[in-house]
Amino acid sequence: MTTTSTAPATVVGKLSTLDRFLPVWIAAAMVAGLLAGRWIPGLEAGLNAVAIDGISLPIALGLLVMMYPVLAKVRYDRLDTVTRDRKLLLPSLILNWLVGPALMFALAWLLLPDLPEYRTGLIIVGLARCIAMVIIWNDLACGDREAAAVLVALNSVFQVIMFGVLGWFYLSVLPGWLGLETTSLAVSGWQIAKSVLIFLGIPLVAGYLSRRLGERGKGRDWYENRFLPKIGPIALYGLLFTIVILFALQGHQITSRPLDVARIALPLLAYFALMWAGSYLFGKVIGLSYERTTTLAFTAAGNNFELAIAVAIATFGVTSGQALAGVVGPLIEVPVLVALVYVSLALRRRFAQSTVERS
Repeated sequence: MTTTSTAPATVVGKLSTLDRFLPVWIAAAMVAGLLAGRWIPGLEAGLNAVAIDGISLPIALGLLVMMYPVLAKVRYDRLDTVTRDRKLLLPSLILNWLVGPALMFALAWLLLPDLPEYRTGLIIVGLARCIAMVIIWNDLACGDREAAAVLVALNSVFQVIMFGVLGWFYLSVLPGWLGLETTSLAVSGWQIAKSVLIFLGIPLVAGYLSRRLGERGKGRDWYENRFLPKIGPIALYGLLFTIVILFALQGHQITSRPLDVARIALPLLAYFALMWAGSYLFGKVIGLSYERTTTLAFTAAGNNFELAIAVAIATFGVTSGQALAGVVGPLIEVPVLVALVYVSLALRRRFAQSTVERS
């Protein structure tokens, strides 16, 4: 993907056919998965026959394939420029671990006061900060790859430490203080750590080794101009495959309970819109570049649906309302964040104009 032009029309025009029509392919993948899950007997049982850390093996493989090419593009020798940027790191931590969970808690209670299972499922989604698909959205929107790698790694560390604590606080302590219904959440730190190690650790190590060995053997020019263009499309193939399998696994639940899905979708839509727009505006106000503002917005708005679904299933059961809420998460997140990729590309021109005016 070309990232040098500032005009959104030019950027979109230079995308590959796969990238340019991504919303079409994603919509087709979602429909194909839903129909397959609804109409193919025994498909769900077959896909769930083997699991990695509570996630179906095909989904796990799709996520690993999806993340590897993007992490192979990261210039790891530039990560120090991100780790020294407190203007980026501190807002990211605040948005992800204070604002995000609190916003989802408020929306869940405001819009689903009569549906405790779905409400709990959404709160769990809000606690699971994104470590996977956000890398794809950030890359498509021409965000800062190095910054995304650092923020995702930071989220991963905080996820291991804080997920259980925040789950206890938002499901038991805070509702008790407010006189609301309380819920317990049984999740171990090791369960979360395994999820992070598998879905981030493996592709991160593979991406790092690819760049290090590739540049050492044939140089940076060959690596970035010959090797990366060949493996680049694999990320989107992995994304589409993951979406098909994910929706195939939950096709029956989603299509048989449309009103419930609609009720769950409303707070999710509000959450993604408010988190992305608020984070984007905040990045602009504090003077971040377009690339880092985009990265801040997507890392704050995205959620780790793999972890949320796994925790909901492990704690409440595969047919529970909490699990359904987790499944509806990517059903809403995927098309919304794809749309926000195009919004972000359209906003590049404003950043370029403001930069010229300041100079």
